Amino acid sequence: MPKPRMELQAIISKSPLLRTVLDRWDRIALPDVRLVAGALAQTVWNHAFGFAHDHGINDIDIVYFDDNDLSESTEADHSARIRGLFRDLPVWIDVKNQARVHVWYKEKFGYSIAPYTSTQDAITTFPTTAAAVGIRPVGNELDLCAPYGLSDLLAPLVRANKKQITREVYEKKIARWSTLWPDLEIIAWDR
Repeated sequence: MPKPRMELQAIISKSPLLRTVLDRWDRIALPDVRLVAGALAQTVWNHAFGFAHDHGINDIDIVYFDDNDLSESTEADHSARIRGLFRDLPVWIDVKNQARVHVWYKEKFGYSIAPYTSTQDAITTFPTTAAAVGIRPVGNELDLCAPYGLSDLLAPLVRANKKQITREVYEKKIARWSTLWPDLEIIAWDR
């Protein structure tokens, strides 16, 4: 296993929040499902800066891909069931079917996007390279999806992934993050 992947796995294994999610992973039972984005990056930042494991983490994102059922009600049912699995955790569990993101994206962000083809495809569009990461347990290891690698995440450095987001979305994220993790190296949108 490459060193950055081993480092990430070691950091995740020390997080009671993420360990709880991964320990119950089989009960999630959704297709092409991954734990993604903010909670992973923020766990790494907390480790890097010596904060409590759950500092600044207000949700855990779980994404799946089911293009056979794009209904909002099915996604809501899965969300409620999975939140029930983790009702003992002090954070919101956000569950989204990446196959239906294009259905609501324009209303929320003001422009249309093409449908994703998988969770991996969706992860390539996440707002920052550091948070464009998804994991799922496979045996004793983590199956990792990190289309931009792990160097920014482990640095820790925040850089915009301009594949889909706007400057406004990026700047809103970094405003919050720089308050909670003041030592983060943040690359400005224009760089």
